[in-house]
Amino acid sequence: MDRSSETLGRRTQAERRDESGRGLVRAAIAVVAEEGVGAATFEAIGRRSGYSRGLATQRFGSKQALIEAVIAYLHEQQEAALAEAGIDGRPGFEAVLGYVDLYLRALAQDAQSRAYFMLLSSAVADATSLRAAFAAEHDRIERRIEDLVRRGQTDGDIRPDLDPAAAALMVGSLLLGLSMQRLVDPATDIDPIRETSLATLRLSFEARAPSKGDTR
Repeated sequence: MDRSSETLGRRTQAERRDESGRGLVRAAIAVVAEEGVGAATFEAIGRRSGYSRGLATQRFGSKQALIEAVIAYLHEQQEAALAEAGIDGRPGFEAVLGYVDLYLRALAQDAQSRAYFMLLSSAVADATSLRAAFAAEHDRIERRIEDLVRRGQTDGDIRPDLDPAAAALMVGSLLLGLSMQRLVDPATDIDPIRETSLATLRLSFEARAPSKGDTR
């Protein structure tokens, strides 16, 4: 076998490993969303994915490693959705609104979000070390929103007196709160809340030209 064939073989093996890993993560998300965190055993995940319990155990080894893999997978999915929507290519204020709009549209129809927040609730309630993984992910999201707010201020579309870090935390808290509301009551109609949230952000964030007679 020549070197090119060996390289192709190694690549195929790596691809198979990546495919099985993603299959196990998707199975874990489905089990959590449908049956709860306690049901997400390696045996259940292996069965749901079509692979073996042994492969799930071998691939992750611990519940923490599994949760970290789930978070990484959902991060990749979110980044792909943001890229497809062209969020980062928009002006800052438009990007903030687009981010919130995209998030809440997905929340209204995405079982993956339900699984994520079920895992988050469990980690917080049990005061486990998994909280650190969720905290890091939420910090990443806040930093991204903060950067968009700063860009909007540079563009002149977002009020210059707005504290970017505080604004990002407010937006993140809004999304977190609505996600938890949806978890508590899956029948919650997100669409009117999404429209109200966007309207509120426009009123709170948008820079406006001084009115006539305003000497400030």
